Amino acid sequence: MSDDGAADGATDGALTGAAKGAAQGAVDADALVVAGEPAPSERLPLDRTRIVTAAIGFIDAEGLPGLSMRRLGAVLGVEAMSLYRYVPGRENLLDAVVETILDEMHDDPDVIETPRDGWQDFLQRLAHGVRRVALAHPRCFPLVASRPAEAPWLRPPLRSLQWVEAFLDGLLAEGFSEQAAVVAYRAFTSFLLGHLLLEVAALGGDVGPLDVLDDGEGRNEKPMVFPTVSRLRGPLAEDHSADEFEVALEDLLNRLALLQSQT
Repeated sequence: MSDDGAADGATDGALTGAAKGAAQGAVDADALVVAGEPAPSERLPLDRTRIVTAAIGFIDAEGLPGLSMRRLGAVLGVEAMSLYRYVPGRENLLDAVVETILDEMHDDPDVIETPRDGWQDFLQRLAHGVRRVALAHPRCFPLVASRPAEAPWLRPPLRSLQWVEAFLDGLLAEGFSEQAAVVAYRAFTSFLLGHLLLEVAALGGDVGPLDVLDDGEGRNEKPMVFPTVSRLRGPLAEDHSADEFEVALEDLLNRLALLQSQT
């Protein structure tokens, strides 16, 4: 075989390897470079925002357990090593996912950062803004609870210094004492996290032990030997999440109003 033939064979082999890699969901940048093609990262400019947005889309569609830098690179059409220029690793990527989905509240026209029509309206808007984030990203939302916050004493889902500052300043401006505002923050976040983790679990979010709240498909159910539960199985399976959220939130606001009146 001539040198030209050997070169052509090497090129064909490299292209074949790259094609096989692409078919398997991986991008073989080395094979492409050997074949005389530009590296995928050169053909398709990357930035941190694009990578994080792709990660959110992947988790929304496939779930968190399947996310890896290699698979995310395949989604973006680049080799995994290209991602590390913008995202140091998977842990940093997950932190960015949490920050990005919570930042969606800044673009929510119903969420305000300071009270305009009283603190009850302020907290109603904030609570529903967080719920909309949870419903938009049920498979991402559990990360809000599991990822480290900006400070160890912050509580999810209001886990950024900016949102906690807005919450506390808003209540202080509405006549809450500092102690009452802190108690309100704890109660408000506990209510939101508990309710919304249950809700996203029913929508496919991976929340550990709570993921038993699925639709029962693919599991061997035990024989139903409890007649009352069996008879009421239909009503028990009904989804009243929105109504329950409203009732629980109203009860919480009533408790906070009593707290405010005592300061």
